[in-house]
Amino acid sequence: MADVLPDVSSATAQKLATAKQKKDTADQAFKQGNVKDALKSYHEALMYLLGLDKNALQSIGIASKPVPPSDPTEGSKGKERTEVDDILEKIYANMSACHLKNLNYKRAVETADKALAKNENNYKAMFRKGKALGEQGFFEKALKVLEDLKKKNPTDEALVDQEIARLRAIDDERERAHKKKMKGWLNKAEKKGEALFDESTEPAAIKSGFIEEVSED
Repeated sequence: MADVLPDVSSATAQKLATAKQKKDTADQAFKQGNVKDALKSYHEALMYLLGLDKNALQSIGIASKPVPPSDPTEGSKGKERTEVDDILEKIYANMSACHLKNLNYKRAVETADKALAKNENNYKAMFRKGKALGEQGFFEKALKVLEDLKKKNPTDEALVDQEIARLRAIDDERERAHKKKMKGWLNKAEKKGEALFDESTEPAAIKSGFIEEVSED
């Protein structure tokens, strides 16, 4: 058993080092505007990280650290996290940024949520989630996320307000377009209804008087 542990520790250390390298490669690709390669490298980094458990990490000297609760009323109970959790949080948040660049708003929300599952106070992930929700037409959900972000991070209030105003304008335009479309449908339906009852469409038998109206006795 003693002979196996060093091999496990070595393999764990190697996986962690490779994951960090993949993340760095992805970060550089994103900075250079190469979103496709960035996502590819982030995904590869995840493959190395997700298989690592806490026991294996402890074997190479990476211990879990307590995370203070975001709500003081929760007392001293906080989640424990490792260096791997820190890296995963950053990868997911950065993947969300990549998906925003690709206009893949659904995936942007999903990856932002994964980052927020690691740290609910990741302000960048919150901003990206709110932005992606708004772009999908979920303005009320986006507003809730962004208003929460302003409370947690007042420093960026002006930036968040600017994004809220932008998303509100998009939502208003969508609403106007929807109303215009509905009005067009209603107008067509009304014209069609009028045509059905137009005198010119009455059967010839009725117009010629061969069929009389039924009168009450």
